[in-house]
Amino acid sequence: MLFLDRVDAGRRLARRLARAGLPDPVVLAIPRGGVVVAAEVARELDAPLDLVIPRKIGAPHNEELAVGAVGPDGSLHLDQDLVKALALTPAYLEEEARRQVQEITRRMSRYRGDRPYPDLAGKTVIVVDDGVATGSTVTAALTGLRARHPARLVLAVPVAPRDTLQRLAAEADEVFCLATPEPFHAVGQFYQSFGQTSDEEVVRLLADNPAPG
Repeated sequence: MLFLDRVDAGRRLARRLARAGLPDPVVLAIPRGGVVVAAEVARELDAPLDLVIPRKIGAPHNEELAVGAVGPDGSLHLDQDLVKALALTPAYLEEEARRQVQEITRRMSRYRGDRPYPDLAGKTVIVVDDGVATGSTVTAALTGLRARHPARLVLAVPVAPRDTLQRLAAEADEVFCLATPEPFHAVGQFYQSFGQTSDEEVVRLLADNPAPG
């Protein structure tokens, strides 16, 4: 195991980011597990904490198989090889994207209430998750955030496969990752404790950290 739990991973990632001296940072977590990691980063950097919520587009009859993802701005990012192999129709993909955008809206309201989303223009935006596997949802998050004109868009994760990081490097200005172990089957295999993060914990962690101004 590389990490005891998400708090341990977050503290170690935070120390790495602190050494980088990133100016004017805003930390955006991908719920739910990523919020635990991001909260430690935000504390170490004395940075505000908020959320970015992409959602996976699952295959028919197998929601765990990601054929793409939708960003918080509604932008759709597809694995064209899988789409072709599964003969997925535009109607299916559009309906799934619509359904996931509704879920993004529901979760943003559940976690954040009615506070306005921060102005990210000119900021160093640090996107944090508890790990990356295929990278489809992270790609959707980064692409959506790029449209908000941050000065610098940074991805920071404790663990990810090397090939996934190479693809994501094209979407971010800088990538921080503590470990790229092989073989890589799932993020949870590198944590001693990887229980599900509750909605209530996400709300509490946001309340304990300052919102971006």
